[in-house]
Amino acid sequence: MMASDEAALVLFSGGQDSTTCLAWALGRFSRVETIGFGYEQRHATELLARPRILARLREEFPFWAPPLGTDHVLPLELLAEIGGSALVIGREEVALSPVSHGLPATFVPGRNILFLVAAAALAYRRGIRHLVGGMCETDFAGYPDCRRATIDALVRTLNLGMESSFEIHTPLMSLNKAETWALAESLGGTRFVQLIIDETVTCYAGDRNRKHDWGYGCNECAACRLRAGGYERYIAR
Repeated sequence: MMASDEAALVLFSGGQDSTTCLAWALGRFSRVETIGFGYEQRHATELLARPRILARLREEFPFWAPPLGTDHVLPLELLAEIGGSALVIGREEVALSPVSHGLPATFVPGRNILFLVAAAALAYRRGIRHLVGGMCETDFAGYPDCRRATIDALVRTLNLGMESSFEIHTPLMSLNKAETWALAESLGGTRFVQLIIDETVTCYAGDRNRKHDWGYGCNECAACRLRAGGYERYIAR
């Protein structure tokens, strides 16, 4: 169902979840823009995947091409300057200690919060009030900024701080990874599932050398294991 004459800005990393969310938005909004962030992430191959995915969406899925609009990439290297996460190339003089509080080493403090604030600021300037992100609290890796409560609190803050009426859509919030694969198929068929396998980068190591049934990856990190397990359950339905 399309939201008449409304636009959305999708947080699009080049990974499986954000690509699925992009397809979800393309079926619902009359104009869809995308935003990615460069924060010196170790898996920077995801940034290289973004233009390939966008090009294939335009070429192979003509029903999604008309609403697919401008792509934006914003630099947020301050996350690397802060450091403290296995996912960023941190500055040793700043990142003196690993992430604590019982959270995974791959947790980037404040990342999703900062992403949504930056996306909202850009959306404000471009007359967009719908933001779409791939946060999920079902299969999330212990990241508190993926929880529904965090997103609900943040949208209230954004609307107060900008006197706006933003809505943050999280289509994957209550889905497990197998259901995310199934959602992708329901949105664009097996051809879209194959695009996700061929192009998206989920691996924390950014491995594009080893390909598996579910896509490229090291097959060792938590992100690969989650993606692989979900794919196995998806095809076994």
